[in-house]
Amino acid sequence: MKQKEIEPSSFYRAGQGNWRRFKEVGFSMDVVRARAAIWKDRLSGIEKPWLCWNVDSDWCLVQQKLVRHVGWTPVIGFDPRVGPPRDLLPEAVVVDFNEGLGLPVLYPHFVMEFAFLWAPRLAFWHSDLLVRLPLLESIASEFNALKPGEIFVTKSDQGWRHAFSKRYRRHWELIGCTTMEASKDQFDKGCGWWMGFADHINCPSDEERKRRAGYYWDHGTGIYYWHRRYHGPTKVLSGRAIHEGHCTKIGNSKYRRSVPKDTDDSQRSMASDLARNYDLREICKRMGLDILQ
Repeated sequence: MKQKEIEPSSFYRAGQGNWRRFKEVGFSMDVVRARAAIWKDRLSGIEKPWLCWNVDSDWCLVQQKLVRHVGWTPVIGFDPRVGPPRDLLPEAVVVDFNEGLGLPVLYPHFVMEFAFLWAPRLAFWHSDLLVRLPLLESIASEFNALKPGEIFVTKSDQGWRHAFSKRYRRHWELIGCTTMEASKDQFDKGCGWWMGFADHINCPSDEERKRRAGYYWDHGTGIYYWHRRYHGPTKVLSGRAIHEGHCTKIGNSKYRRSVPKDTDDSQRSMASDLARNYDLREICKRMGLDILQ
């Protein structure tokens, strides 16, 4: 019997962090564990790694400086279509998380899912987020105070339309921090950051899979589920607190996309989108971050 050919789009979606596509393209936890051992070695001696995902060198450099300002170490991953940033702080560590995976795109969610394999704790944020220094200092203090088994996330505000529906509830990775113990417990219970957590390889039963299928498909729904169903200790930051520095397409009617609106989002170029929609210097000046440029 002829083996079914894998659609190229499946590899893009697997790179986003999608359990069904992860299985579809033939990946296994053996592959992940082998790669994570290398990631862990790259972080040897780093007590407070903060993941910065490079899609634009100038934005990444500002984020590196913000991370250094609060006493953490920038760990730089990158979109494989873009590569590592042009400029690095002396203490920053670059990790090619896609080496050995060979995916056409790679989202930070892919490696965040397996934090328990390679980092004692891991802070993270979106590539298009900047935060005022006083607020960032406060958030970093929360990260420092996390106990083993706890996680810090951003609340995803879906608006009044979906305020009372579990269908669209999730916790967001806009800015956050996880501990190794929380990440491991989430993985063991079949929850986590990836899309389609109902298809998680550790989902305990068909009955549970059906229950989860009623929840939102997007990133972070599994974290919300872990928090609510399994009482996972979770600290939640209001997304409104950092909204002003989130340079996103969400809710922006004037946003000019690198791909047509109906194109699969896994194939859009965030690097092109940031440059054409936002002026980094103007945003830094407005937020009092011009001293970092």
